[in-house]
Amino acid sequence: MTADPRAADGRTVVPLDPSLAPPGTRGFRDAGGIPADRWHADQNGETLVPTHCCFCGVQCGMYLRVDRAGKVFGVEPRNHDINRMRLCPKGINAYQQVNHPDRLTAPLMRRSRDEELREVSWDEALDFTVSEIRRIQEAHGRDAFGVLGGASLFSEKTYLVGKFARVALKTRHVDYNGRLCMVSAAGANKLAFNIDRAGNPFSDILLTDCLLLAGANVGECFPVLTQYVWGARDRGATLIVIDPRETAVARTADIHVALKSGTDSAFFNAVLNVVIEEGLTDEAYLAAHATGWEEVKACVAHYPPSRAAEICGIPAEQVVQVARAFARAPKAMAFHARGIEHHTQGVENCLSVINLCTATGHIGKPGAGYGTLTGQGNGQGGREHGQKADLLPGGRSILNEEHRRQICEIWGIEESELPAAGTSMMEMVWQMQRREIRGLIGICNNPFVSLPNYAVVKDGYDTTEFHAQFDFFLSETAANAHVVFPVTIWAEDEGVMANSEARVVKHNKAQEPPSGVRTDTWVMCEIARRLGEGDKFTYGGSRDVFDELRRASAGTVIDYSGITYERLEETGGIAWPCPSTDHPGTPRLFEDGTTYHADGRIHMQVVEWHPPADPYDDEHPMSLTTGRTVAHFLSGNQTRRLGALVEQTPRPWAEVHPSHGFRNGEPVRVVTRRGSEVFPALVTEAIRPDTVFIPYHWPVPTAANALTIDALDPRSKIPEYKVCACRIEHAGAIDEVPAPPVAPGHVAYPETQVSRTDPLPPTAPQGRGTSERS
Repeated sequence: MTADPRAADGRTVVPLDPSLAPPGTRGFRDAGGIPADRWHADQNGETLVPTHCCFCGVQCGMYLRVDRAGKVFGVEPRNHDINRMRLCPKGINAYQQVNHPDRLTAPLMRRSRDEELREVSWDEALDFTVSEIRRIQEAHGRDAFGVLGGASLFSEKTYLVGKFARVALKTRHVDYNGRLCMVSAAGANKLAFNIDRAGNPFSDILLTDCLLLAGANVGECFPVLTQYVWGARDRGATLIVIDPRETAVARTADIHVALKSGTDSAFFNAVLNVVIEEGLTDEAYLAAHATGWEEVKACVAHYPPSRAAEICGIPAEQVVQVARAFARAPKAMAFHARGIEHHTQGVENCLSVINLCTATGHIGKPGAGYGTLTGQGNGQGGREHGQKADLLPGGRSILNEEHRRQICEIWGIEESELPAAGTSMMEMVWQMQRREIRGLIGICNNPFVSLPNYAVVKDGYDTTEFHAQFDFFLSETAANAHVVFPVTIWAEDEGVMANSEARVVKHNKAQEPPSGVRTDTWVMCEIARRLGEGDKFTYGGSRDVFDELRRASAGTVIDYSGITYERLEETGGIAWPCPSTDHPGTPRLFEDGTTYHADGRIHMQVVEWHPPADPYDDEHPMSLTTGRTVAHFLSGNQTRRLGALVEQTPRPWAEVHPSHGFRNGEPVRVVTRRGSEVFPALVTEAIRPDTVFIPYHWPVPTAANALTIDALDPRSKIPEYKVCACRIEHAGAIDEVPAPPVAPGHVAYPETQVSRTDPLPPTAPQGRGTSERS
């Protein structure tokens, strides 16, 4: 790479000083990743492969740089209309996973957990897996074996996970790690609109006059989406943030409501109460397009601002400010994320936001609408086509007789052969503890870090008689398995994902996988073949699976039948439903005021607030809440191996208010009813005094999810990650961060070990009043 010292307008460009590079960016520059507008590639034989980031639901466009030997060696931002040349720290470093020394390149196996994992041939690993499936199902029934998929898989693979479980294994027990992410929003969307997706594209944010973000730490969880927030602010939009912490975006908000964790529905009911009392509802819209309004109105009459102030721990005046700003705006939008969804009333929290949007008529217009921000790359697409316990492809219900018949016809099986609905991911762990599920295959997930109440999760997995895991790195969960299948990384296969807008985008293959590595598709099909069901799994690759997925979704609300790989390459993405190849897709829903219910109306729902599942008392008077940090992703199995990201955020911390008397970096023990762990304190005024925050990307003994409660929303079955009762106290030594697991005979990648033992919290300021490192 060589620099062009002249900008397009003739100005001289001052070279960037590499010594001043912020954490993580120097390695990016050294790899040649400066945006292409002032740099050009002069390496003979280099190829730029257009694709998308593997991480969050924004799905930023990027180019992977491939050398003449066919190996990925760098990245450049792509001028895709989603991200417009921007990438976050994770996106900048994502390419480094592809040829990482920690990659699994041979199957690992042991016949007992008393043995060590060892490298074996594919035939030995597959034969053992199939024999264990047969042994367990013959002795205990087909439902004694389960499958857990993942929402970072391509949609083709998520489709195949559901079919593999129900047709090859013939078990009802299949679910996926999106159960920990999006299902509360999905449940609310289905109840209100009978369709499960955001109503508006990202670009509508630029048109709004008021933007409300509830439980969405956009600056760290969806950094590139911040450009839309700033764009709205630049044209004068009012920004409202609802969050117990003063996040980066909250610091710039016109109104930041720092409510107590677990009180969201009480707050939104009170906001709607003010809207009604001040005559700010859109009665014409409600009369024409909604049902249930009178019941909702009667309910929220019991939530005046004074009651919300008491429940939520906020000034009553803030309720009034939010109500007036949102309802009086000519165009207003509301987005939420895990902050209001990870609760035992997650579905109800989302419904309370929908009620507010509906009552004010802010639905289905440019700059006016409602949506959810998706955590995983395919968090939207991952729940659409059948790996969720109660759904079949196209969002069909597995309980619906006609839906079952349609899918059985496509799959070539009798309706009587299709299993019933299964149970959720956490419920499957409880069933593993009770020995109702005795065998498990996990694909693209890491429950030892991501599920709540680690002790229960570990016990459930240890109780299984057989466990196989698909992954490209040895995760904490895979390290506990009997068989580990080494599978491709996102850049070694092709497929589609649906981002937070429900825009389907195409990922392209950039390099061949290492010798000994197979695609998830190949492994599932090969196990199916050895189980005698190979005639139903005759796919040559992702394209064949996608063609069947398109047919399986035709005529449903989640219609992909008009989407082809070629159209995606040409357009940069198409929002479903897209029922024909000449259809442009549907980026904005409800423009004519019609929903997907039979009566075409929004079905408003009564929401009553109730306290969190874990009660406060004298021993546990505070709230523990968890979340992400900008450098890492989900269980950290990928990002904790990338040196620049580990350097930026080497370990978790406990974020506490100065009123508790801790100094920055001092050991603080966080105690819940599940146990205790010791973290360095990050002391900041940007958090409520009654709240503690811990990021959750690390395993025990530094795992936030060793402390969280495994209570579930009764409708969505999502765990209550965002609030549990705790206390904090001074402690001695800080718990050490373990190195990521590696395959037998390998040593931990040295670049990720240097900063991992740093006992202090991150160098980057996390909020107003953060203490300095010393």
